[in-house]
Amino acid sequence: MKIDAHVHIFPPEICRQREKFFRREPDFELLYASPKAKLVGAEALLETMDEEGVDYSVVFGFPWRDDGVSRLCNDYVIEQVGNSPGRLRGLACFGFTDPEAAARESERCIDAGLSGIGELAFYVEGFTAGVVERFAPVIDVLRSRKKLLMLHTNEPVGHQYPGKSEVSFVQLYRFLKLYGDVPTIFAHWGGGFPFFHLLKKEVGEVVANLYYDTAASPYLFDNRIYRLGGEMIGFDKVLFGSDYPLLRPGRYFREIAEAGLTEDEAALVCGINAARLFEIDDRK
Repeated sequence: MKIDAHVHIFPPEICRQREKFFRREPDFELLYASPKAKLVGAEALLETMDEEGVDYSVVFGFPWRDDGVSRLCNDYVIEQVGNSPGRLRGLACFGFTDPEAAARESERCIDAGLSGIGELAFYVEGFTAGVVERFAPVIDVLRSRKKLLMLHTNEPVGHQYPGKSEVSFVQLYRFLKLYGDVPTIFAHWGGGFPFFHLLKKEVGEVVANLYYDTAASPYLFDNRIYRLGGEMIGFDKVLFGSDYPLLRPGRYFREIAEAGLTEDEAALVCGINAARLFEIDDRK
């Protein structure tokens, strides 16, 4: 079984006229002002899944600042997950203009069948101490509903690109110390955070419920990341994620095949881990 744990989809009106949604949404404009930045809906995704041999995808929208646009996109995800229960799982996504409103949206979406919250990102503001504090109401919802969180992270060095923000390892670690009892996925290999799993003291308990996805790996890391990352954090904590439509799944499957993983290790990364985390029947 192959499960893509990191996919963005958007309602038709946003795919058709993205410019209308740039107003008061600097994060969205930053990532999608270029017409080369693809936007797709569920129909195109399902076609790609069939072409690439992906059984399930975990889908979500964007961390909008406008609560109304967040609801529009979350409702679309809820609808598409309901339409394709054997193919899609969904996460609710939103900004943090009002943490209490974010918590209410979390409850609404989880009660409607979504599997948690994500990919939450702070592209303009960065992942600051203030952002960490604002998570508390949403974390309370995830704790009570026993659901998971996906958090955008990125490497603090190297080339710049749209969406690369100020993400401090200090704040990621603080986040885990406060909220690490909630299963959490650090997207994009945690921007290099797996290295700190090698520290001998204290870190082990803090990262007990932490997972990583492979989203954007071909653009960011040498193929050795699949082997070295898995060895540092455990292959049972790595989730294949494509960041589709940024990249198609097949490119990752080729890289994983070239990275020297065993058949069992590749099976964990490509589907078994996500099936367990998202409660998907992996007998398919």
